[in-house]
Amino acid sequence: MFGFLVKRLRYSLLVLAGVVTVVFFLFNVLPGDPARLTMGQRSDKATVENARREMNLDKPLLTRYVLFLNDLSPIGWHGGDSATRQKYGYIALLPAGEQCLALKWPYMGRSYYTKRNVADVLGEALPGTIILALSAMLIATFFGILLGIVAALKKGTWMDTSAIAASVAGISMPSFFAGLVIAYVFGYLLHSVTGLNMTGSLWDYDPFTGRHLAIRNLILPAVALGIRPLAIITQLTRSSVLDVLSQDYIRTAYAKGLTTGQVIFRHALPNALNPVVTAISGWLAELLAGSFFVEYIFGYKGVGKITVDALDKFDFPLVMGSVLLTAFIFIIVNLLTDMLYSFLDPRVKFR
Repeated sequence: MFGFLVKRLRYSLLVLAGVVTVVFFLFNVLPGDPARLTMGQRSDKATVENARREMNLDKPLLTRYVLFLNDLSPIGWHGGDSATRQKYGYIALLPAGEQCLALKWPYMGRSYYTKRNVADVLGEALPGTIILALSAMLIATFFGILLGIVAALKKGTWMDTSAIAASVAGISMPSFFAGLVIAYVFGYLLHSVTGLNMTGSLWDYDPFTGRHLAIRNLILPAVALGIRPLAIITQLTRSSVLDVLSQDYIRTAYAKGLTTGQVIFRHALPNALNPVVTAISGWLAELLAGSFFVEYIFGYKGVGKITVDALDKFDFPLVMGSVLLTAFIFIIVNLLTDMLYSFLDPRVKFR
């Protein structure tokens, strides 16, 4: 298992390095002057030039790339002065004159618009996105597996046909369209019945009572975000269960007198879950990183919404940080999925 993890981590680091390289060179060839965007259009020339020097824009592209990697790396060489220490918040490991080998969080620059550290901005928004994605995936997994099992057991009946038709409709419906429809119907037309709002974040702020949890604002975006994975999980579960039910050991289990529930949940479902787990892991990573439009439609504060706002304001450091965070999430989820396979199916071994 250790060898497997080392191999996967090596591949993951190569993928992450490729993403970092593409992101850096892509955003550094875009039109516009980052120094001017940072300081404002009315800033004088001297102020803009100082900003360019501080942002290393006066250096060659390859030099800036090396400095960018040094900032992103959790271990890097940095100046030992107090201003640099405050900027990166590092812990010195090996002093070397004016420079030192330092341990720190990855530094992704500062937002052009808020002037805050990009990592801090993303760190504040990430919990909301994680809760939204997990809620949507929980809804999709529970109802998807349940509908898939029912459709497989009732193959050829109206229940099977209805489940297939609903799943096809769900797959065909983009999340942003589902979000618009759900927000309008349940958050506006039926607001007096549901008590749900068209927009709102997980945390509400009241000038008198302060910050408080608003679970009701999570329901509609979670449902809108979970429709497509629910449809895919339904179809995959149905196909996998039907395939497993045709195996000899299932007929043997029935011959022993086991009930349908015991056969399905003890024997059939564990062996049918591999493709379902693949779908769940892939969709979880995508929901964690790709709930942009749903968050924006419902005004839900998360990584997606602040990224869309950053694109609208040409806040490139924040967009770059969001892309890198997305890549990191995909890598971690895929690694955990590979490890989970061996626990779900003993036939799968680490190689």
